[in-house]
Amino acid sequence: MTISLEKGQKVSLAKRSGGSLSVVRMGLGWDAVKKRGLFGSRSQSIDLDASALLFDAAGTLVDAVWFRQLRSHDGAVQHTGDNLTGDGDGDDESVIVDLPRLSPAVTQIVFTVNSFTGQDFSQIENAFCRLVDETTNEELARYELTGSGRHNAQIMAKVSRDGAGWTMTAIGAIANGRTFQDLLPDTVAYL
Repeated sequence: MTISLEKGQKVSLAKRSGGSLSVVRMGLGWDAVKKRGLFGSRSQSIDLDASALLFDAAGTLVDAVWFRQLRSHDGAVQHTGDNLTGDGDGDDESVIVDLPRLSPAVTQIVFTVNSFTGQDFSQIENAFCRLVDETTNEELARYELTGSGRHNAQIMAKVSRDGAGWTMTAIGAIANGRTFQDLLPDTVAYL
């Protein structure tokens, strides 16, 4: 059963049957708004990029997984590849996290999305992020990326250590920047 999250809402990632999750996937999906012209509407390509930023308890960035580094240094986080258009159904980009393999120093993973090509969110529709249990393919939580506007990035959500388990918090904060590095000053406010 999927939980639809609202901005700022937090959910435990403990399995309903007991135990804890082992491998999760953060999926990002979007569609480009069709451009209207003199002779009808036409498709456009929008290159949104999902990134996973790994932080320690002091709020220091210890690693980042994004389209230029598809695997974390410890191998626990894997980006499945860069979608340059947003075409197709379902997840356009995904980041898979093997939670038990994560370095114990990593206490939070913040997921961001930005438009590398610079288009703003007024040109994007049907955008979402969702967390999936990779062992069962069950969608655990979904957050609709609302807030169409002049910004070209969002800090989507974070997954945090919570004792022996993990929680997910929907953030949905608007930002601007073409890569995760541009978003770091805004990101640290949500740790």
